[in-house]
Amino acid sequence: MQQPLVSVITPTYNAELFITQTIDSVRAQSYKNWEMVIVDDASADTTTDILKKYSELDHRIKFHALETNSGAAIARNTAIEKASGSYIAFLDADDLWMPEKLSKQIVFMQEKDIDVCFSSYELMDEAGISLGKMVKALPKVDFSKMLKSNYVGNLTGIYNAETLGKVYMPNIRKRQDWALWLTLIKKVGFAYSIQEPLAKYRLRENSISSNKLNLLKYNYTIYRKALKFGAFKSTVYLLRFLIEHFFIKPQQTVQL
Repeated sequence: MQQPLVSVITPTYNAELFITQTIDSVRAQSYKNWEMVIVDDASADTTTDILKKYSELDHRIKFHALETNSGAAIARNTAIEKASGSYIAFLDADDLWMPEKLSKQIVFMQEKDIDVCFSSYELMDEAGISLGKMVKALPKVDFSKMLKSNYVGNLTGIYNAETLGKVYMPNIRKRQDWALWLTLIKKVGFAYSIQEPLAKYRLRENSISSNKLNLLKYNYTIYRKALKFGAFKSTVYLLRFLIEHFFIKPQQTVQL
């Protein structure tokens, strides 16, 4: 029985320091029937040179370049549009996958008849050195839970495009992945996780999560622009996010 094709969606922008490791982690997958659709967002470094070499080396790597810098949402949506897979997965240009990542998730989704899946993931520093910590995924999340905080690590998420169709991200500057998973989970009811860490997330110095004020600003944008909530309702959900994120903390970061 042939494995279903998985499309790996990767946007790049000035990613020369990390993209080689990221692509190599996909090429090292035990699951072989994948395509990696990489859309470069007008990088000014050597990223496109690296991508051209990989696309020539491995036919499963599909490289496309945007003429002007358009943002991560446009890059991701362009990649989704060009994707041919039955399943769509996401991996940013500075993160890594474990070798069994796709194999374990696709088998899990097929055996359990699940359309949206995610997993736990490990944390590493900017240099790629393990921090000895894991963000432990909740066993399952529904739309109501996801409204309070984003519990799907984008680097671990996969959805079934055969049953759900292609679902795109809103064209907002940040946190568009949260909006995508909200849309998908609203369609299916629940997303289910594998508790084992199947990916490695690189903590960057200038990430949104490192700046709490920016985190709140972009979360408010999700409620207002992506979900079309009114100002009052958006404020209420932002307060719920604060309570969930800083006081309840159902998603644990644990020592490995």
